Amino acid sequence: MTVGEKQSGTGTPPDVLDGPFSTRQLLRIDEALRLADQGTGLVFSVFVGGLDEPIRQHAERLHRQLAEPDKSVLIAVSPNQRQLEIITGRHARKRIPDTYARLAALSMVAAFGGGDLAGGIINGLDQLASHAGKG
Repeated sequence: MTVGEKQSGTGTPPDVLDGPFSTRQLLRIDEALRLADQGTGLVFSVFVGGLDEPIRQHAERLHRQLAEPDKSVLIAVSPNQRQLEIITGRHARKRIPDTYARLAALSMVAAFGGGDLAGGIINGLDQLASHAGKG
């Protein structure tokens, strides 16, 4: 899981506790990621931070950098830009078609709009994993 932006010029991530989540929220997100991975056989990741324009292409670049992009699902959220992208790899897309990813995104956006960034991410992970089913 990646939470936070890379610090300008250093190439190293900041302390995740400087990000938008409390320790309890980070633990809940980590648990949701673990359950999604174990329950589906896919690899779920979350990126929260600034995304360069064009947003979709930046999220796709992040997805390609994952260890197993074909079976990975990336949720990229930029709260300050009010942007959300869900990127699925070739194998993952067979189990989570774009239609279902959009439904999960709508649910996440509703939670974000209510001020619940962590809850939206956790709910989105659960919805995506539930649809993917066992791998």
